[in-house]
Amino acid sequence: MDTELRAGGRLERVLRSGRFAVTSELNPPDSADPEDVYRAALILSTICDGINAVDASGAHCHMSSVAICALLVRAGYEPVFQVACRDRNRIAIQGDLLGAAAMGVRNVLCLTGDDVSVGDQPEAKRVFDFDSIQLLRTARMMRDEGLFLSGRKLTTPLGSF
Repeated sequence: MDTELRAGGRLERVLRSGRFAVTSELNPPDSADPEDVYRAALILSTICDGINAVDASGAHCHMSSVAICALLVRAGYEPVFQVACRDRNRIAIQGDLLGAAAMGVRNVLCLTGDDVSVGDQPEAKRVFDFDSIQLLRTARMMRDEGLFLSGRKLTTPLGSF
């Protein structure tokens, strides 16, 4: 693995230095074209220390935040994986956290998420298995204790590589 990845990315270095960190949300495309992500990231990368991969903002369907993170990591950017509790249960969210970590994503923003009634598909089912505070506790448990919410041990905890 690249020593830059092990040592921490640009956002982590800025935060550890005590300097003011700047992040911005990448408007997720309504497209399967990676170039749409790369074009938006190029603009943000010149002024931001981290780029937030938005998770179905405004309760609208867009490219997934985990896919945007994968593309950003591949292109050498510092993504912030936004995770909203609205659309996935705790099993799916823990799997997404593992997958994002496996792809080299080191930053997570935990959100409860906008209610589906504000989106363009108000008939969609709400999940809200837990809220952002419970999601924070779960991510921390997976990172610091190496455990799933069920108590089962992770083979490799988040952030261990």
